Formats: sequence, structure tokens, C-alpha cells
Amino acid sequence: MHQPQTLLPLRTLLLLLSCPWAGAGALRGWIVGGHEARPHSRPYMAYLKIAPYACGGFLVDPSWVMTAAHCALGNITVILGAHNVHEIETSQQIRGVLSYYLHPDYNPDTFNNDIMLLKLTAKARLSKYVKTVALPKTGSDLQTGTGCTVAGWGLIDKDQDTDRLFETEVSIYSRRKCTHFYPELTNGMICAGSFHELKDSSQGDSGGPLVCNNVAEGIVSFGHNTPPGVYTRVANYLPWIRKIMKK
Repeated sequence: MHQPQTLLPLRTLLLLLSCPWAGAGALRGWIVGGHEARPHSRPYMAYLKIAPYACGGFLVDPSWVMTAAHCALGNITVILGAHNVHEIETSQQIRGVLSYYLHPDYNPDTFNNDIMLLKLTAKARLSKYVKTVALPKTGSDLQTGTGCTVAGWGLIDKDQDTDRLFETEVSIYSRRKCTHFYPELTNGMICAGSFHELKDSSQGDSGGPLVCNNVAEGIVSFGHNTPPGVYTRVANYLPWIRKIMKK
């Protein structure tokens, strides 16, 4: 029987967060070239509080949140239904995490298989503020140029943080073009960013969803300090996701 994975040790946590470049690239830290999202327009978003750090995530089932494996940095508190995460909003629901399921082949050096499922201590109450997002139905690659959005509560500039949800628009890069930036790209990764403008996700947005046509196609993973960024390709992990969520 598959057991929940343990969280990363403190030494690994400090290494990841203190190094400006970790492993294959920087962990993603802020929405670049974005704008504040309309409050509660992305009701699937989850804010993962890992004091004193934070990640993004997204609700895929009333009992389950999906995020990046590299966000396994300590005990996580999940905040659903939030826009401003530093205010007490009546829309918010707070949950603990009962079990942490990192992908068994996650590699913290290359960020390969950078995906994690969180089983909540209690089901989310679905409402206009808290909803699930659809997952891909097949393992097919997205067409190059597909328009997507990415959102998060990370920094919006090198030295400017935000309490509110920000978002930006990006497009899917071809796998061939992406390997010019990231030779280590695997089938479990996809690239997205802006072709003509500086629009991207970055560190504080780690674990948040790349949403294309209302489907969570990717998870914010890593990248350089300019677009494109690399996202975990959710479609590649559908059998594993179904297996874990059946538990």
C-alpha cells in the first residue's frame, strides 16, 4: 500500500530557499507582467501557508489539493476561497493536511516529477468562492501557442510583495523550442511564457496551476529569470493521480 511521503528535511528546505539558483533552475517566485485578479474569479486557487514560506495550489476534489512536490517544506495550512491572504475574509475556508503524497520518483535536483497531492483534514464546502478545477482527460500534449493563465500570491517584482491574487497570460511553447532553454526537459514537463513580453510566473507562485481552456494542465515548477517557465505536465501523471485519489 502506498504511504504518504515525509516532508523535506529542514536542511534541504534551507538549501532550496537560500540558493538563488537551485538544481535545474530557480524555484518560481513572482508573477511577472501580470495584474491583480478579479476577486474570487479563480475559486479553485489554494494558498499554502508553510510558515514562514508559502506556495500555491489548486483544489481538484473537495478533499484534495494539488501542488508541486518542492513545496513539501514543512507542515502546510491550506487556505481556500481567499483573495487577500492577510485579511480575514468570510469567503475563506482553512484546512489542515491529513496526508502528503509526493510523486515517488520526484527528483529535488532536477525537479522531475514535481507533483504532490494533499489530502485535506476535512472536505471543502463548495460555493461560489470555493470550487474545483478540471484536470486533463488524456495524456496528449497541448498545441503550441495555446493561451493559458497562471496565478499566485508571490512577489510581483523583485522587492514588491502582494497580499492579493495576481494573474498573467502565457502561451505554450513547442517542446522543440523549449529544449533550447531547458535541455533537461522531460515528458513530465511543459514550457509556457510570453513570446513578446516579459510575462511569467516565479518563486512564490510555486505549485499554482497553469490553466488552459478551464483545465489545470500544469503546475508551476521552475525556470530562469526570464520566460519561458517550466511546469509539471499534469496529463503525464493521470494514472498516478487517480490511484492516489482513490485511497
